Amino acid sequence: MIKKISQKILSGIIRKVSINFGLAQETIKSDFAGKVVTEGMDILARKAGAEGAILLKNDGVLPYGEKDKVAVFGRCQHDWFSVGYGSGGDVNTPYKVNLIDGLDRVGINYDKELAADYKKWGSTYLNSPDDGWWGHWPMSYEERKIPLSLVEKASKRNDSALVVIGRAAGEDRENKKKKGSYFLTDREKRLLDLVTSNFEKTVVLLDCGNIMDLSAITSYGDKISAILWVWQGGMESGNAVADLLCGKVNPSGKLTSTIAKKVQDYPSSANFGGKWYNDYQEDIFIGYRYFNTFAHDKILFPFGFGLSYTDFSIECKSFQRFSHGVQVEVKVTNLGKRAGKEVVQLYVKAPNGKLGKADKVLVAFAKTKTLESGESEICTLTVDDYTYSSFDDEGVTGCKNAYLLESGQYSFFLGNSSENLEEIGGFFLPNLRVIKQLEEVCGVKKPFQRFTALDEEGKKKITLRPVPLKEKDLGEKIIANLPKDIPYTGDKGIKLSDVMEEKATMEDFVAQLDLNELERLTRGAGYMRCEHGVAGNGGAFGGTTKSLQEKGIPPVITTDGPCGIRILDYASLLPCGTALASTWNESLIEELYSLLADEMVKVGSDVLLGPGMNIHRHPLCGRNFEYFSEDPFLSGKMASAMVKGIQSKGVSACPKHFACNNQETNRNRNDSVVSQRALREIYFKGFEICVKESSPNNIMTSYNKINGVWSHYNYDLSYVLREEWGYEGNIMTDWWMQKSASPEFPKIKDHAYRVRAGIDLMMPGNIWHSRNVYIEDGSLLETLDKEDGIRRGEIQRCAINVLNECIRKLRRERK
Repeated sequence: MIKKISQKILSGIIRKVSINFGLAQETIKSDFAGKVVTEGMDILARKAGAEGAILLKNDGVLPYGEKDKVAVFGRCQHDWFSVGYGSGGDVNTPYKVNLIDGLDRVGINYDKELAADYKKWGSTYLNSPDDGWWGHWPMSYEERKIPLSLVEKASKRNDSALVVIGRAAGEDRENKKKKGSYFLTDREKRLLDLVTSNFEKTVVLLDCGNIMDLSAITSYGDKISAILWVWQGGMESGNAVADLLCGKVNPSGKLTSTIAKKVQDYPSSANFGGKWYNDYQEDIFIGYRYFNTFAHDKILFPFGFGLSYTDFSIECKSFQRFSHGVQVEVKVTNLGKRAGKEVVQLYVKAPNGKLGKADKVLVAFAKTKTLESGESEICTLTVDDYTYSSFDDEGVTGCKNAYLLESGQYSFFLGNSSENLEEIGGFFLPNLRVIKQLEEVCGVKKPFQRFTALDEEGKKKITLRPVPLKEKDLGEKIIANLPKDIPYTGDKGIKLSDVMEEKATMEDFVAQLDLNELERLTRGAGYMRCEHGVAGNGGAFGGTTKSLQEKGIPPVITTDGPCGIRILDYASLLPCGTALASTWNESLIEELYSLLADEMVKVGSDVLLGPGMNIHRHPLCGRNFEYFSEDPFLSGKMASAMVKGIQSKGVSACPKHFACNNQETNRNRNDSVVSQRALREIYFKGFEICVKESSPNNIMTSYNKINGVWSHYNYDLSYVLREEWGYEGNIMTDWWMQKSASPEFPKIKDHAYRVRAGIDLMMPGNIWHSRNVYIEDGSLLETLDKEDGIRRGEIQRCAINVLNECIRKLRRERK
């Protein structure tokens, strides 16, 4: 007891210190308390929360009927986890609907005596939730030691039990292979034991942002009638879950990551959590690409899986091969009595060839509208050859550093999960075909072995092969692509609005800027919560000095996201990224974030720092709740929808973290050691889709290194974005960066190193984590025009990309 009291006191003290240093925020008083901040957001957030929930098991107990009496167990019925912790979820929401609130609103007949008993227990000082502090968030809230008598009495009053199990997730720390995090606690097991022994029908409700161990839950077999995973649904969580439980909404969510039987079954387990580096030995065989190829017996619930209260038929009406892809027409029919939605998924099985490939890969999907009983819908899925091409980083096919199709049979499978599929057609490619010839990027320096697939008599097995090492001289590549200087003219009276109105060119405007002004444009204002914007902002860039503002450059205000707008005033709290991706509904996500864009305009946020779109490489990554999936195609599509929605109202998105930010442990110094093939097919691919389909105005680099180079110094990242994908936006760092000198050009360091790499903007401005102090370190200009030093044209290149974002703000304000 003394230890628990001490921990609570310590948490309170550290939270106050965190607020002082900008790591946590304190809500200011506002008229929005308890109210909807943006009209219609409650409706859409509730819809998205319900549509992202996944029904993993159901013997018919759900949905509850009007006469069903339900006993709700578990403290999270009141102490609900609405979102994960950290910058992505630290939103000052005006209200939160917990499960009991939601049950009240839809009229489910739950045991109010039991609910009141839980509320009384959890309201005492010792039992009240402790949210910890930055990077030390709770994994879960300690469950009560349930008395047997309480369960026995409840069983006599009710027909069914609903057990709520909650798990937190958070930035700057991982989940752990411990009870209360990945595994059930002893008290949770006791609760399940008592409830399943006293009730014939038990439903388990999972209020969890990250994947946890489900083997312990499924081990109860038929004693557990239903399992509903609701993720973390934001401010409308309780309403969304209640809609599902009563049948007002039919579950239609699908898993975006495989749930394995054991945590050690995940292919990255042996190479996750390393302090200084992680060898990505599993290579392209991540998630279902691994399980469905090599370890089908280790799958508990497959990628793409999710049940409904009704049944659907999925019928291929036509399969057509055209010159550079395929097109499939699918008829989906609701065979049951309840209205509902279905997700159709198209996978390709490519020839294993010399490269070695996953058994099947997702290449298209579509979600139907709500289909009434007996109603059908035709969905058209179109896929180009590039989507299912493979990258040869070794040259084993004779075409090194190229996306290609190896010769052989390409078969296509249609269904509603990665396991429940039917072959519908295909084509035979007689000869190897190169789709895109590229060049080496992010070459591997550290030798290691990677997985590949060896086909033996139609069955694939894992074999290890050395990763090809770096060959190209990056310094030569950089010098060959240096931009030309724009000669300095001094102030000619040209304003940035003149560029917007096409009265002057951007080059004419930039030619006026002196070195100090150019230097300042490549850095933010210097700190978070700066005076240029809304209270609680993430920082500002652009017009952050008097001289820049006199030239008509406005300050551009950033705010953390993507689960809402992180400011001191109230803002809408949306479902976490995994929940949104689990909807598989691009149009819903776009609509939701279009409404959030209205809120951004209202509160004064120009750039929302999201979506977060790193790959679910391992289930213990603390920040997985912000991210979408283990699959890059699905991640890219969800990110594109979010970006389109945000940018539909003239404000900007900032997809993050490019790239390989797949763990939180020592995230500022950890090295992701990964092959070029895995980068291009897995860890870059979602960003590529997002860039090409939604043209985000900003992109944020990651904290970590990739093959020995920090992302904020990584020339190859900016090269891929701009030269390969045609990206025209602004590239910014994640908040703060590490000091370092360039290995190719040892005389340049820190900001000069970053600018040479083509990373336009360092945020929030200081190289050190310091509040309200702008540090002029001089590193950008100290080698200007010296041998192997920075060039004015490089600084101007970065300034132009930043100024283009400033013009977007001017254009929006002009409307």
